[in-house]
Amino acid sequence: MSTFRLPSATYRIQFHLGFRFVDARDLVPYLHELGVTDLYASPRFRARRGSSHGYDVADPLRINSELGTEKEFEELVQKLRHYRMGLLLDIVPNHMSASSDNPWWLDVLENGPSSKYAHYFDIDWHPATTKAAFLQENRVLLPILGDLYGKVLEDQEFSLKLDETGFFVRYYDTKLPLDPKTYSTILEHTLAGLSELLGSDHPTSRELVGLLEETERLLPRTVADPSEIQIRQEQKEAIKRRLWGQFLARPEVRSSMEHTLRVFNGEKGIPESFDLLDQILEAQAYRLAFWKLAAEEINYRRFFDVSDLVGVRVEDPEVFAARHAQIFQLIREGKVTGLRIDHIDGLHDPLDYLQRLQNSMDASEPSLQDTAKIYVVVEKILADAEELPAEWAACGTTGYDFLSTVNGIFIDPNGLEVLDGIYRRFTGIEASFTQVAYEGNKRVLKELFPGEVNALAHELGKLAARDRYARDVPLSEYVQALTEVTACLPVYRTYIRGLQVSERDRNYIEEALEEAQRRTGEERAGPAAFAFLRRVLLLDAAYDSEGREQEWLLFVMRWQQFTGAAMAKGLEDTALYVYNRLTSLNEVGGSPAKGAKSVMDFHRAMQYRRDRMPYTLNTTTTHDTKRSEDVRARIDVLSEVARVWEKHLLQWSTWNQSLKRAVGDIAAPDRNDEMLLYQTLLGAWPLAEEEVPAFLDRLKQYVIKAVREAKVHTSWTNPNSSYEGALLRFTESLFLAPGCRRFRKDFLTFQKTIAYYGALNSMAQVLLKFAAPGAPDFYQGTELWDFSLVDPDNRRPVDFGLRQRVLEDMRRRESAGRVQLGRSLLSSWEDGRIKLYTTYKAVNLHRVHPNLFLNGEYIPLEAVGPKKEHVCAFARRYGRVWGLVAVPRLVTKLSPPGRPPLGARTWRTTALVLPNSAPKHWYNVFTDEVHILSGARGMRLLPLSQVFRSFPVAVLMEPPRTQRSKV
Repeated sequence: MSTFRLPSATYRIQFHLGFRFVDARDLVPYLHELGVTDLYASPRFRARRGSSHGYDVADPLRINSELGTEKEFEELVQKLRHYRMGLLLDIVPNHMSASSDNPWWLDVLENGPSSKYAHYFDIDWHPATTKAAFLQENRVLLPILGDLYGKVLEDQEFSLKLDETGFFVRYYDTKLPLDPKTYSTILEHTLAGLSELLGSDHPTSRELVGLLEETERLLPRTVADPSEIQIRQEQKEAIKRRLWGQFLARPEVRSSMEHTLRVFNGEKGIPESFDLLDQILEAQAYRLAFWKLAAEEINYRRFFDVSDLVGVRVEDPEVFAARHAQIFQLIREGKVTGLRIDHIDGLHDPLDYLQRLQNSMDASEPSLQDTAKIYVVVEKILADAEELPAEWAACGTTGYDFLSTVNGIFIDPNGLEVLDGIYRRFTGIEASFTQVAYEGNKRVLKELFPGEVNALAHELGKLAARDRYARDVPLSEYVQALTEVTACLPVYRTYIRGLQVSERDRNYIEEALEEAQRRTGEERAGPAAFAFLRRVLLLDAAYDSEGREQEWLLFVMRWQQFTGAAMAKGLEDTALYVYNRLTSLNEVGGSPAKGAKSVMDFHRAMQYRRDRMPYTLNTTTTHDTKRSEDVRARIDVLSEVARVWEKHLLQWSTWNQSLKRAVGDIAAPDRNDEMLLYQTLLGAWPLAEEEVPAFLDRLKQYVIKAVREAKVHTSWTNPNSSYEGALLRFTESLFLAPGCRRFRKDFLTFQKTIAYYGALNSMAQVLLKFAAPGAPDFYQGTELWDFSLVDPDNRRPVDFGLRQRVLEDMRRRESAGRVQLGRSLLSSWEDGRIKLYTTYKAVNLHRVHPNLFLNGEYIPLEAVGPKKEHVCAFARRYGRVWGLVAVPRLVTKLSPPGRPPLGARTWRTTALVLPNSAPKHWYNVFTDEVHILSGARGMRLLPLSQVFRSFPVAVLMEPPRTQRSKV
């Protein structure tokens, strides 16, 4: 295994059928030229067939053949090594695909609790809260049917079949194995036909009798003793081998069995003909059910509300070892140099998981710190002011906290207040985002997770039944109290893992309890219900609770594991699609309630990163963001031109009123969705005319996803075709209907202005990401302008050939003079080359000076002068090496559209104040210009008219002495 490796800059790619290992291999030289040091890749293990992302892992012991072979993966690794690049691999320990592609899951479906993999998955084999719990005793609910079970059965959508793996039922592409002990019913029918043909004493008939007797002797699938489980395993495999052998070798057996299968599969229109198949299915370790039943009766932990992703119990040492065996092998071989842990909050005990992950590495290897032997970052969404637990053996997060902070400094706080009023007046929505988020959480708890809530409430009720102060509280009150506290939790989850509750977690739970009780009338949940819930969540077993602390702790840890999913669906996938005041704030890890950030807010956050998480990732776009960095950068501009935006908004709504259609008692789309649509158009409108038709198709897909996620007029579980149809017609008409010419002309004029200022924001964002404490992360394709919307839009193919050609051309033109190149790029900013140039120069500098940017001091710089509020600047220092970054902000007040904010005409006497220890001479990486500090009023000043003389963003380094004459 290689030594601990810190990435300097990562580039995120998404593997799928259209982008395989060989494609990544061929991309490596380009990424190296771009300055990237580590390829950051989506999961490489076998996923569900046709997966577009790889997070539905089906077999963690095998490579995903849709992505390539082991040889092709090895070629990718060797190419990375040749360029001294690392591989940061995304892994998914929380869940796996609940599909017939997953051999562990198939074994559970075949053998139930006696499967050797039964404890691998988070399954409740004895659910007590469903309307018909007896139907699921020692059975897994499989909510995979497109209609009611009886209808699916009698429509012949099931078919009983046989192959070398034994008897199974086929439901479209899903293969469901049968418990071999239930083969007896099928074999009895086969034997009856065979005996009638050959006679009961015929050797073939007797052979089948022997097989039938074996199935009857087979141990039941409820055995729990390991030795009995092993015996059953050997017995049932022998039965399947013997069955398949007879089927292949005996034509009479094959003919009789095929006839039996036809009989069991029933005859359409004759309900009683399906009784035999129904009897077989009722005897299995699973219960087939309509997909809508999942919300109420699911009895395994899911990934969020996705029923075809089943929770994995990696807290079990055996499961942990099996799930990570191939990962550790790749690390030992030096093929993987870092890990990104997906959905860390879904794990039972994240701290324990991370410790075991690091402890599984070779202890003799050098490490960054005692607890870290390999670079690890976690996908953790930090709420406002929340900190990553310091005790976690991880180098930081995947960067959503950075995304939120950096986006905030491009939002005008005064304009945001104006937008509050505009939003209320236009939509009639008075609720604050806090209220919208609370309502979103409540909605998903009621509509998506009622089964999980009821199961937790029943567990709470059992705990209460043993407490003399709590046993008389009705269960319904515990359901209400638990629902309210979960909805009011201010963070995704707490991390209680022992009987001592940290002050951090205690404060979050107390805040949730107080807010929940304030919102809940006593007729729904009285003080006694909240009092007991408080005692349990805070493990306050002060009386009448001897020996129960561990039961309480298990409940708390189970609840914690659930709250992250509830928050993700309630906040990210509901509230962020409902509250459309300024949609650039509606982002994973963001907080629309506290969206705008001052420059000092930014500096404080970066200083914290430097002190606590210097090696974390800095990201601005991921595969999970709602909008790309460039879309957000454009929409941010609306906060600077709020009154102008209102004028256009009202005018467009008036012009387009006739395009709406009545759906029930509303005009569709409603004003809130209309506002979302206009902002989306402003943010994502393409710069090239030829891209418009494809964009409008993408837009239609996006708006349907957005309104379904919002769950106001339609939803994924209950689509409203009338509302969705009216929304699509409205969207199409804006750019196709002859009567919308006024709108189109006005929109395109305003959008051009927004796009120009958004481009300046985007360039600034790139530099802040590169130079801030942490490793800059770039999502595939975003080195040019990228106006993608939420998944699946942001997984579209990337034209890497174009990007390679642009970079090669710029590298050639660079040698002719960077000032001239910069001017050329500015004059044709629409083609995106200016963003790639900014990225290329900055990221290569990060690679050349890793200590400066990963370990250097972070020094906030103050500005003085008339434009001091319009710059964000800081220095980095490592030993005697200095670097300085300065970017403009709130740019609409600096220069008119189309004119870059350059020189004294824009910045006048505004200057940066540098420390006395700072170098006197500074070299501009983008332009080759050299600047000298000046002195005034006892301060060392760097005029911004110099810094931004030729290029709108700046990275300055101390120049070699030979260049100091270029002033």
